[in-house]
Amino acid sequence: MKKLKLAVVGATGVVGRTIIKVLEEKKLPIESYAFFATKKSAGKKINILGKEYTVQELTEHSFDEKFDYAIFSAGSDTSKKYAPIAKEKGCIVVDNSSCFRMDKNVPLVVPEVNFKDALTHHGIIANPNCSTIQAMLPLKALNDKYKIKRIIYSTYQAVSGAGKKALEDLKNTDGNLPLKKFQYQIYNNCIPQIDTFTENGYTKEELKMINETRKILHEPQLKVTATTVRVPITNSHSESINIEFENEFELNEVIKTLKEFTNIIVQDDINNNIYPMPINATGHDEVYVGRIRRDYSTNNAINLWVVADNIRKGAASNAVQIIEKLINQSSK
Repeated sequence: MKKLKLAVVGATGVVGRTIIKVLEEKKLPIESYAFFATKKSAGKKINILGKEYTVQELTEHSFDEKFDYAIFSAGSDTSKKYAPIAKEKGCIVVDNSSCFRMDKNVPLVVPEVNFKDALTHHGIIANPNCSTIQAMLPLKALNDKYKIKRIIYSTYQAVSGAGKKALEDLKNTDGNLPLKKFQYQIYNNCIPQIDTFTENGYTKEELKMINETRKILHEPQLKVTATTVRVPITNSHSESINIEFENEFELNEVIKTLKEFTNIIVQDDINNNIYPMPINATGHDEVYVGRIRRDYSTNNAINLWVVADNIRKGAASNAVQIIEKLINQSSK
């Protein structure tokens, strides 16, 4: 088997460090790694699977040594400049930024949902937004069986999704220190704004969820709306999802369908107060679904409560899973 090389761009960030952790856990058949970051982080040491690597400054020549795969997690500006360079050098890029997500020539992939789209890539594959990824698993399972008519998202998103500076703001419990990320104190508060507002009153985060959902499910006319909120917890996003179906359903069949879908864990025992919570999802790659109940205000609709680790499944693990499946596919 060919000796594979993989690069991680943005290796020292919150997601980058988790990508390294997931790569260690997965033990993919990678012969060697390289880790890139800004000039500020160059020189740091990274240990993976018993080998020590030195973080290198990302430059236009970083991919001259030829890599098979690269995971980018350093923001849209970095991806826009350097991902095409990596691609031209023969590297398959999985990009964790928003740069290519809505590019019609770039597949937007959640492996459990639409991995076949990844096989149509032209050198770049986009990782969806963290809040979109976790929703896709239950939505795919239910859309295949009942045909979704409309989706209403309400999200409760953890601070880690906004990066290191946001986590420092969360620790600012008395509000006396200057804010580093948020416009308002996040400790003991909820902020109903994630990313900037657009002309139609929606934030970019909300539009990401709407547009990415349509692209991943191959439903360009699907009715979707969203409200995204930052809440004062460290990790794991929660989502209330209201789903209206074209077809009738039995609730026990809905639950069975969710239980049978890859990497969904159903926690739905209200008699014993068992339901998904961020504290239990953190550190795991599965998507947890509970509070499954019929919406009696309209026909053929349900409510779900969906929780997942936004740094793992919502970013790092999803990217690594894409590469894992690509490797497995190429070895057949």
